[in-house]
Amino acid sequence: MSDIKPVSQTHVITASCPSQPGTVDVVTRFLFEQGFYINEIHSFDDTDQDRFFIRIEFRADTATNFNRDDFCQQFGERASEFEMKWELASSPYKSKVVIMVSKHDHCLNDLLYRYRTGDLNIEIPAIISNHPDLEDLAKWHDIPYYHLPITKETKPEQEAKVFQIIQDSEADLVVLARYMQVLSSDMCKKLSGKAINIHHSLLPGFKGARPYYQAYDRGIKLVGATAHYVSDDLDEGPIISQGVETVDHSYYPQDLAAKGRDIECLTLARAVRCHIEHRIFLHGKKSVVFAK
Repeated sequence: MSDIKPVSQTHVITASCPSQPGTVDVVTRFLFEQGFYINEIHSFDDTDQDRFFIRIEFRADTATNFNRDDFCQQFGERASEFEMKWELASSPYKSKVVIMVSKHDHCLNDLLYRYRTGDLNIEIPAIISNHPDLEDLAKWHDIPYYHLPITKETKPEQEAKVFQIIQDSEADLVVLARYMQVLSSDMCKKLSGKAINIHHSLLPGFKGARPYYQAYDRGIKLVGATAHYVSDDLDEGPIISQGVETVDHSYYPQDLAAKGRDIECLTLARAVRCHIEHRIFLHGKKSVVFAK
């Protein structure tokens, strides 16, 4: 007989509701009564906004059939008493992530490596770019590559093609991995809450062209990056993750850029991981992030 135990299915429930007594108990007690084991739990009560947030990862003690419909119906009845907005996700599930990129390849390379090694539990149905430069990289990974150059005159038409690819791919998330085009207001609205951008500084920071040269001229002592959700206000969307490292007077612009590339890769990957693991709640202009 084999000593290998069957692997239990893992589930994640996320919920938010008005702050009130019993919000943790209503979820944990239900899971206990149903015979589930809690692997991980995070909660936060925003006393300024009177809003409660909770994320619980759970499993059965043994591998059993999980009836999603029964679970949702029964938990929904209890959650309604607390005006809870909630979602349930179950393994195994790979989020479909469409990546948009221009010429800089460092963030794309990092995401592809994490995808290839299984570090990020994702599928990449498409890579979209306004330049042809990275097509060979996509082909090496056997991922469809769409070259859609954009000018002021062709932007509406090309963005419509971009959005069609996203829809056809049934993407759960769009990642702007140094995609150097500003999305239109309409596109931002369509992708609200499901598109992550990486910015080459700690926001707010040095905006416009040649940011690392601006930083060098100012004698900057910190280099950072910010991953945030795309919004209609340029680089003002809810922040998910930020990375920072100290530098000093010996760093020339090219040194700052190299350091920045490393931070951008790590910060973007962290934000993607938080999104696909259902660790983020959008909370007005902010986000609540239950990172590991």
